[in-house]
Amino acid sequence: MLRCAPPDARLRPRLAMAALVVCVLCGAAPAAAQQPRNFPATALRGEIVVQQPPELLLNGRPARLSPGVRIRGENNLMLVSGALANQRLLVHYTVDLSGLIGEIWVLTAAERARQPWPTTREQAAAWAFDPVAQTWTRP
Repeated sequence: MLRCAPPDARLRPRLAMAALVVCVLCGAAPAAAQQPRNFPATALRGEIVVQQPPELLLNGRPARLSPGVRIRGENNLMLVSGALANQRLLVHYTVDLSGLIGEIWVLTAAERARQPWPTTREQAAAWAFDPVAQTWTRP
């Protein structure tokens, strides 16, 4: 008697269709990628050019990526820093306690249009942030 017999040949097309439906429902649908992203109040806006990872230019000045940096693309999927080499990108980023770049979000067109957004820590300290609306207001 076979204990691990393959499923009946009539069930295979049904299993394939069920697997496809599960994939679509679990996030492969395009609508899941269109959800707005929430940025922390510590996120600053800047322009980066990744030179040779972990080295980059941040607003024209040399900067360095932290060893555990998380880079999210426009579709919110994780990217490796080498894939962004020699590209000029408008991003939101956070700086950790040691002065290294800890998180980076490559901005979509809608996120780039959101104005104003602080570019320095001094501006972020002086302005007011609404985390629900993801907007900043100047004093």
